[in-house]
Amino acid sequence: MRAYRIDELDAYLRYHDLPGRTPAFVFLHGLGSASSADFPEIARHPALRDRRVLLIDVLGHGLSDRPADFDYTMESQADIVARLLRRLELQGSIVVGHSMGGSIAVLLAARAPHVVSHVMSAEGNLDPGPGFVSGRITAIPEAEFAATGHRAFIETVIKAGFPDYAGTVQAADPIGLHRSAASLIAERSPTYREHLASLTIPRTYLFGERTLPDPDVKRLREIGVDVRIVAEAGHSMMLDNPDGFAAAIVRAIAKTTDR
Repeated sequence: MRAYRIDELDAYLRYHDLPGRTPAFVFLHGLGSASSADFPEIARHPALRDRRVLLIDVLGHGLSDRPADFDYTMESQADIVARLLRRLELQGSIVVGHSMGGSIAVLLAARAPHVVSHVMSAEGNLDPGPGFVSGRITAIPEAEFAATGHRAFIETVIKAGFPDYAGTVQAADPIGLHRSAASLIAERSPTYREHLASLTIPRTYLFGERTLPDPDVKRLREIGVDVRIVAEAGHSMMLDNPDGFAAAIVRAIAKTTDR
């Protein structure tokens, strides 16, 4: 694992950088997760293993630092990722984000268009309002969540049958997790959906088959977004069906190169 120093925060953003040909694939994880945990199997999948791949743990998550004076907004997370890609002299990367990471990916493409050539959001937030995880985190005040709510949420996740996700939630900073959740679901203008609609680069949105039906399949296709369905998978599609997730990514890239 490598580390990128952020001087003004006295913190390090940590990531895996797997060698291969460019354009690189950049993977961004969901709320309470970590790319270092969620995407290794995808990164070395036969369909992708010849490509350069970055697995980034955003600040407050995974093995990255937890700066106390960072605001943990989605915009700030996108800006930090953009700085890393510039430092690595990577342009035109294919950015794949899951859930919260999908929303960060859309903001990254909108705010730093030269570093992204194709944005892929795997059930990323499109509109304001709480989701299943973010709503439970933000249902109590930040200080209370840090004191007792974080541990209670981990226990809830374990009881629900998701010990793997509980492990990454446990590694996440409670304050960073709460602020990330609050920013993720906050009102903003433009919304993630509006940003996605306005992008001129190739755009892909992935659904897990088990989360369907969803009216956004039709809505996104109507605005020119390439919609892919990962069979035999729910929201955590890269874990439920790694082969199907990797295949969907590869087919989405092939569609753009065939134009």
